[in-house]
Amino acid sequence: MSTRIRLQRHGKKGKPFFHIVVADQRSKRDGRFIEKIGTYNPNTNPASIDLDFDKSVDWIQKGAQPSDTARAILSYRGVLMMDHLLRGVAKGALTEDQAKAKFDKWLEEKEGNIQKKRDHLAMSAEDQRKARFAAEKEANEARIAAQTAAQQVEEVVEEAAEVAADAVESAGEAVAEVAEAVEENVAEVVEAVAEAVEEVAEAPAAEEAKEEAPAAEEAKEEAPAAEEAKEEDKKEG
Repeated sequence: MSTRIRLQRHGKKGKPFFHIVVADQRSKRDGRFIEKIGTYNPNTNPASIDLDFDKSVDWIQKGAQPSDTARAILSYRGVLMMDHLLRGVAKGALTEDQAKAKFDKWLEEKEGNIQKKRDHLAMSAEDQRKARFAAEKEANEARIAAQTAAQQVEEVVEEAAEVAADAVESAGEAVAEVAEAVEENVAEVVEAVAEAVEEVAEAPAAEEAKEEAPAAEEAKEEAPAAEEAKEEDKKEG
């Protein structure tokens, strides 16, 4: 029977969680399996792997073929490295102690790399937290500045409105004073014009009377002569 080490999907939609199983190659992906040897959770950073190391090595030794993803997981956890060293021991290329020493050295380096990655992720998370804090602080400062500016604008508008109201009131008073003065001046001007018109109207009559005065004097002077002529006519008749 040909066996495979592969992933069997579980979990919710959008958040998959996998079982690492040994199954018959002919069975469906999520169908029956022979044995469960671990779990794989890609939703964490880094991904969480819980693997039965000894069972995994045993199945690899028995010829179970891992899928591509399962192979990457087994390689990451050192299962394939241990299989390689055990094959070397079986061929007499090295002793079990040498194989164990090589694997411990590889595992130490691997753990060091994993720890560096964790530290980097932790540092990145801290940097992200600081960046978020700085962004929030900047946003708060901008909001406060906007509120202060709006308040200042409101105060300036209110002050300008008060100044404008005072100016309008002062202008109204000035206009009223000017109108009153104009009204008084117009009355005086009208009165003066009326007097002038009256004087102009009386001036021709005075001139005529002045012109008629000599004629009246002449008539007065000629009256005795007329009386004498009348008396003479009576005598002659």
